[in-house]
Amino acid sequence: MIPAPAGGRPPHRPAPPFPAAALGRTAVRLSGILGLMTSAAGTFDIDRFDTEKPHDERDGVTLSRAHITKTFHGDLEGGSETDIIMVHTAVPAAYAGIERFEGSVHGRKGGFVLQHDAGGTAGVPWMTWKIVETSGTGDLAGIRGEGQIIVGPGGEHSYTLAYEI
Repeated sequence: MIPAPAGGRPPHRPAPPFPAAALGRTAVRLSGILGLMTSAAGTFDIDRFDTEKPHDERDGVTLSRAHITKTFHGDLEGGSETDIIMVHTAVPAAYAGIERFEGSVHGRKGGFVLQHDAGGTAGVPWMTWKIVETSGTGDLAGIRGEGQIIVGPGGEHSYTLAYEI
């Protein structure tokens, strides 16, 4: 037992991991609700990365746009088109974007839209995405979830996605 501090409330202790990972499912917090979600993972290739001329450059901060085409492998099989707005300072600092995926997730065919959010904290980058609710089509109608993009040391891209339909 953790002793209570002077204020009388014990310090917060995270809950132990949920054992659902062995079932291909994971416990995640989605929009403030803890639920059991199916886990998807794999890699993707960037087929095209077309940047536009920066539309705002001043005081060491540059804003620009890019259009990206990807091919997904693993639990997501298919392709996507993404439009992002990037912020560059001395290093790439952040981006936000919208991506339309078409293909299959664990064999279920259809599509959905992902909302990207990326930045860095203390020089460590992070990239997350969230499925736009009501954007699922075909067998993926009703899908919702969120995940992340991981860039490996050699520049390879992988993803995780926790979702439910």
